[in-house]
Amino acid sequence: MTEISDGKIVTVFGAADPVEGSPAYELAWRVGKVLAEQGYAVANGGYRGTMEASARGAKEAGGATIGVTCSLWKSKPNQYIDRAEQTNNLQGRLDGLISLGQSGFVVLPGATGTLLELAMVWELTAKRFLPARPIVCVGGFWKPLVDIMKLERPGIEQTVTVIDFPQQLRELFPKSPQLA
Repeated sequence: MTEISDGKIVTVFGAADPVEGSPAYELAWRVGKVLAEQGYAVANGGYRGTMEASARGAKEAGGATIGVTCSLWKSKPNQYIDRAEQTNNLQGRLDGLISLGQSGFVVLPGATGTLLELAMVWELTAKRFLPARPIVCVGGFWKPLVDIMKLERPGIEQTVTVIDFPQQLRELFPKSPQLA
């Protein structure tokens, strides 16, 4: 199992709505699997939907998982979370997820919560409040947003990479030499 304490953690942002068997759930499962195969622990919001799917993919590939939950919701972390870190509010949850993403961030399709997460890491990275690390949007969902931002502020798109398939994460999150 991938060690959580080794600093190789990727935070995955996504929606709570997708259910097992849906394309969005499958996409998140494959993302978690690829990251774990590359030797990264997966951090996410810890609940259902793409959070469950990415944690499940990671666990099934022998990886470790962290769920950052919030006491505002009475839900328990999903069954694929190894370590839960509970926060008291949404800002603390977002801060925790960003802090854990030491190796980078993967952004899946989602709604306003996922948009907030993407916008926060994008802005903090663009303003150099966070060290440069990959911010990767998987699939075409966020591409129109990246294209709009590119028109408004040319060069800003260099902070975010849009890929089509989870397998492409292997190029952006390489294996450690001891895992190769």
